[in-house]
Amino acid sequence: MPSRVSDDKHGSETEPPYPKPFTIPMKRTVRPLFALVLLLVFVATLTSRAMLRRPLLSIDLETRLVLIHSPPPQLNATLLRHAAIQIGEDKAKQEIQQLLDGNLGSQARHRTFISWRRIIHHDIASAGDRSSSRSTIPATLRSPLFYRYWLDFRKVLNDWARKKRFQPNIMDELIRLVKVPIDKKNGILDGNLRKYSSCAVVGNSGILLKSDYGSLIDSHDAVMRLNNARVNNFESKVGKKTTLSFVNSNILHLCARRVGCYCHPYGAEIPIVMYICQAVHFLDFTVCNASHKAPLLVTDPRFDVLCARIVKYYSLKRFVEETGKRLEEWGSAHDGALFHYSSGMQAVMLALGICEKVSIFGFGKSPSAKHHYHTNQKAELHLHDYEAEYHFYRDLVDRRNNIPFLSDKFILPPVVIYQ
Repeated sequence: MPSRVSDDKHGSETEPPYPKPFTIPMKRTVRPLFALVLLLVFVATLTSRAMLRRPLLSIDLETRLVLIHSPPPQLNATLLRHAAIQIGEDKAKQEIQQLLDGNLGSQARHRTFISWRRIIHHDIASAGDRSSSRSTIPATLRSPLFYRYWLDFRKVLNDWARKKRFQPNIMDELIRLVKVPIDKKNGILDGNLRKYSSCAVVGNSGILLKSDYGSLIDSHDAVMRLNNARVNNFESKVGKKTTLSFVNSNILHLCARRVGCYCHPYGAEIPIVMYICQAVHFLDFTVCNASHKAPLLVTDPRFDVLCARIVKYYSLKRFVEETGKRLEEWGSAHDGALFHYSSGMQAVMLALGICEKVSIFGFGKSPSAKHHYHTNQKAELHLHDYEAEYHFYRDLVDRRNNIPFLSDKFILPPVVIYQ
């Protein structure tokens, strides 16, 4: 668009002046508010830049803190209900009642009874006259020594059977049930229910041969070993210190055939804690307990029930997640009537109750490792679900999930697994 021009009095062309821009006069009351807005924008800009410049580790740490304090996922109610069902419980009760009534029932229990009669040297039947063994049992009962053992056996079995029930707060009683008797035997009579400051639970897995954990194991306040596993010639791998020997009753049943019920690979002064696999094994306990210098303790049946429920919960969970099958099919896959927790699992549970810190060694497996470090056994026992128990141990370590059936009041100690 052509510019507009005009002629001045001298006849020269000049461009008319542009009009001044129109502005709204700012009142004095608006200026402070405008300055405040600019200040806020400036502060927000600086804050956003600082957030962007923060290291990722700081952000990640805050995220982790949020995750740690978030509530753990809820336990599955259906799994809890199924885990509380013990498939072989009715049969076990029937066998206990038969023993209390003096009915030996199976051949295995009869052989146990006969072997004990021979060991205490009363009414010994000749080795070649096995047919007369059954008819001589009443005479055995009439011998004063064996009759006393028989009465003690019935009392111990009856007391144990009456206490067998679910009681989640049994974990809080383990110090009184296990550690206090051991302390009294060692001359500690102050009555203080203190825990071991640190405990090493040493399993028997062949993976122990890959590391030299011996010194680390022995540095713990208490060392718990399983099923009389040998330590001689393995000291650099498994250590040599033993505070407590944890066994299943099959171990004592074998030891009971030795002179004086000798069952002390770690020394006669080492206490033994044992869980009962078969009710008839209380006869072994009754006779051997009289000759043991160190305490020979049987796990409380309420503790047994708690351990059984926890392991079954993890086994059911693994079965459903890995196979996609119904819970009702678990029993046939794991021989539900014989299914049982391992000695290692219950030893770890015991450590949780009597120790302030727990270290786990020799739990786990490897394709190149033997099942047990001290034997040539390669296969696992099918009545245990070791994989399910490993899931349980991992939950103890990372503490992200609630442990089923434990009392809310029970505080888990720190747990570390060495592999």
